[in-house]
Amino acid sequence: MANVVVVGAQWGDEGKGKIVDWLSERADVIARFQGGHNAGHTLVIDGAVYKLHALPSGVVRGGKLSVIGNGVVLDPWHLLEEIETLRGQGVDITPETLMIAENTPLILPFHGELDRAREGMNSVAKIGTTGRGIGPAYEDKVGRRVIRVADLADGPTLERRVDRALVHHNALRSGLGLEPVDRDALLTKLREVAPKILAYAQPVWKVLNDRRKAGQRILFEGAQGALLDIDFGTYPFVTSSNVIAGQAATGTGIGPGSIDFVLGIVKAYTTRVGEGPFPTELDDADGQRLGERGHEFGTTTGRKRRCGWFDACLVRQTCATSGVSGISLTKLDVLDGFDELKICTGYRLDGEVLDYLPTAAERQARVEPIYETIPGWQGSTAGARSWADLPAEAIKYVRRIEELIQCPVALVSTSPERDDTILVTDPFAD
Repeated sequence: MANVVVVGAQWGDEGKGKIVDWLSERADVIARFQGGHNAGHTLVIDGAVYKLHALPSGVVRGGKLSVIGNGVVLDPWHLLEEIETLRGQGVDITPETLMIAENTPLILPFHGELDRAREGMNSVAKIGTTGRGIGPAYEDKVGRRVIRVADLADGPTLERRVDRALVHHNALRSGLGLEPVDRDALLTKLREVAPKILAYAQPVWKVLNDRRKAGQRILFEGAQGALLDIDFGTYPFVTSSNVIAGQAATGTGIGPGSIDFVLGIVKAYTTRVGEGPFPTELDDADGQRLGERGHEFGTTTGRKRRCGWFDACLVRQTCATSGVSGISLTKLDVLDGFDELKICTGYRLDGEVLDYLPTAAERQARVEPIYETIPGWQGSTAGARSWADLPAEAIKYVRRIEELIQCPVALVSTSPERDDTILVTDPFAD
């Protein structure tokens, strides 16, 4: 049976939550493979709004197994709060419907404190972090001093892990003018939360491989977008993990040969939250209109998103680095009513025409977009569920995007509602 990876193909906020939820009807398991609760997915189902940060989007659909993989960094207290919030909305979450990989790293309170202190003192170039401790937790993972879910099960091991982490963090905190971490208070908090988190802990790599061998379909869910990837994003204005599709394998413990289809989620225009280069950004009435019609405010931060025209050059690049098989084009309805639309097809830099975004930050900041202008449409695409429901000009826009990014459209989303989706190619088709 086919297994599908879903990745954002821009700077995040592409509408992955809705698409993962929509696809989860066809899946048996939904596995989150990277990021932390800096991600934000908003689902609208029969008028009810669900806001997810740490949990996979599949949790709101009954009868499915949701998995938090080892590629995620997890704030255990936030997770429990999120679970309780969803339970209050009638979503039943139990150890039978949610599993956490035993080797998942934990975000601890001092990670968030360090994150906020460093960003607040950085007068050179702010990254735009959410301040939730995701970056410092990934640093500790690479530095081999992080506390993992399995460590919560053994008292002596937990104490050794905490002591190792505090040797590093207390030295950092001293340099930043912060008080040392209260070791005993931290251990007390961890011991209190341990049984609640361990109830969901499993060897996820084994569970997923067994499920795959049994013929079950697995949907792998990423967070953020490929342009925020630590290696292939607009560094240093990126997240602290690998976001591209290859991370689905290492972030869950399933081999790359088990991935059959990569679906890239792509907004019909472009947005970005926080700092960093943005070649097609609009500081005019069109940009304001996109933001207002698209309700472009971050699910996690509430920050207003920067808006601009569709950048086919960038999406073509991310389709290559993630091996995208097909894209899901979202928020097409936001473009309703524009007299004309622009698509970036490449860049000019120092008299040279480029068909990719250069790596060096200084060069990224100076590229000028090359635009192609095409007619807009006056009819409505909102709520469309078939090609016949779309204006002819909207179909031409979609087809032109396919040509420019060199990748077919598999799905088109025309509203936040689950069923307002046009299926072109089923990613789960065998």
